Amino acid sequence: MRAMAAERGVFLDGERKCAMDVARGRLVVAAFLFVAAFCALMVRTVELGLSAPSAVPRQVAELPSLLPQMARADIVDRRGEVLATNLQAASLYADASRIADPDATAQALAAILPGLPEADIRARLASGKRFVWIRRKLTPRQKWQVNALGNPALGFRNEEERVYPHGRLAAHVLGHVDVDGNGLAGVEHYFNTALTNSNGNGQTLALSLDARVQYALADELEAAMRAHHAKGAAGVVMDVNTGEVLALVSLPDFDPNAAAGTVAKARFNRATQGVYELGSTFKTFTFAAALDNGIAGLGDGYDATKPLRVSRFLIRDDHPKARYLSLPEIFAYSSNIGTAQLALDLGTDRQRHFLDSIGLLQPAAIELTEVGAPLYPANWRKTATVTISYGHGIAVSPIQLARGIAAMVNGGRLIPATLVAKSGTPSPGEQVISASTSRKIRQLLRMAVKKGTGGRAEAVGYRVGGKTGTAEKPAGGMYDRGALISSFIGSFPMDDPQYVVFALLDEPRGIESTHGFASGGWTAAPVVRNVILRTAPLLGVAPRPENDSLYRQVALMITDDD
Repeated sequence: MRAMAAERGVFLDGERKCAMDVARGRLVVAAFLFVAAFCALMVRTVELGLSAPSAVPRQVAELPSLLPQMARADIVDRRGEVLATNLQAASLYADASRIADPDATAQALAAILPGLPEADIRARLASGKRFVWIRRKLTPRQKWQVNALGNPALGFRNEEERVYPHGRLAAHVLGHVDVDGNGLAGVEHYFNTALTNSNGNGQTLALSLDARVQYALADELEAAMRAHHAKGAAGVVMDVNTGEVLALVSLPDFDPNAAAGTVAKARFNRATQGVYELGSTFKTFTFAAALDNGIAGLGDGYDATKPLRVSRFLIRDDHPKARYLSLPEIFAYSSNIGTAQLALDLGTDRQRHFLDSIGLLQPAAIELTEVGAPLYPANWRKTATVTISYGHGIAVSPIQLARGIAAMVNGGRLIPATLVAKSGTPSPGEQVISASTSRKIRQLLRMAVKKGTGGRAEAVGYRVGGKTGTAEKPAGGMYDRGALISSFIGSFPMDDPQYVVFALLDEPRGIESTHGFASGGWTAAPVVRNVILRTAPLLGVAPRPENDSLYRQVALMITDDD
């Protein structure tokens, strides 16, 4: 029995050993198959990761991204007043593959979403696509009404909507964005990358504008446009020592909250994009160039007893004195005859070099893409030298003129114009005329207001200096005497200039209060006066009695004929 038991135990041990060998083999095969499957899966994963986007199934590609839209940074004025910001808005989409009745749904949505044709909605709902936009950026009431339909195939995506709290204020500076929040014009376009960086956390953009000054300038220009039935207007207020633009206005304007429906002429920026022959405002540059080059002094003068013949043209004065005029009288009375002779003595080469040196022969360098190129003759000859001396035959933008005049009154330093608020020590700029010449120009500008054609720009207590400009608009190779560009460039206070103010009216009409006159002295100069009176206290410029010692020498050179 024991022998049999022993034999049975040996048999069982062998059987167990055999079974374990089989199990071990099976485990090895299973492990191999697992590793092979894992490797195949990894290879396929890499292939899918490297495959083209077109490999994504159509149904998946059609689904919307419900991730939050990257925030666009605010735009503020120099005092922190918000000019552009964002609000959350719901955008409506549909899963057209789940729409049971496209006709009824389209009819219901068209009643909620005015301006969206029912036929367009029906076509989208009948497309069968998993994702179609119906309308972007709904109002809260419209969202509530859509939800009330109870249609599970309709959904919303939360997006950022760009809003401009002040509406039309500074529209041409701010610009606007498209439905996806991309800048299309103005600083919204120029600084698009900075406002929406890769992290969706753009830096707040602080502009040089002062919303209070911007409003005052726009308000006064609008009032003048209405009073004089003008086609358009433009204006600039600039800090002469920093180049910062505190206000920039172009009229007609638009509401950037609804820019898509705006006509093109309202989006055109007359202050930077438009270029104009600006008439006698250019005499400031002619006098500055001649004085700085030693061509003449304030004690010199020219014969203005009769028109001046240059080639086949006769140069006349609008307000003829018909006598010899000193340089201060030529400037104050805006004599074309005297200025033309001064320009001829200056010469073509020096005139052109001077205008180029103050940036009038290149497009304005400012933080906008809407910038116009100046127009001037390719052949700059004797006749052009004469006409350009009093602002005909050359066209520049208002922002260019403002920057050039700022250099004439701030001690002779040409400083870049900017729409961005500056901090720290301002740039000294490039010296384009001597401080002595700049002082003489300030004297002449002040006398043009005290005793000359700019008298309606006088703002008591603020010692305004400036120059009128009236130019006929070119038309068909000729000039249209009935279509004027009337302007005034002013600066204050002239004993220590802080700001320049420019106003332009496009085709103003004479009215009863101007005795039928539509020139710059009658139409634009009062705008500058009113803007100064409204904004000087805001800018910290206090009115005070005038110390006329700066002007006494020049005043003595001006004879009152009346």
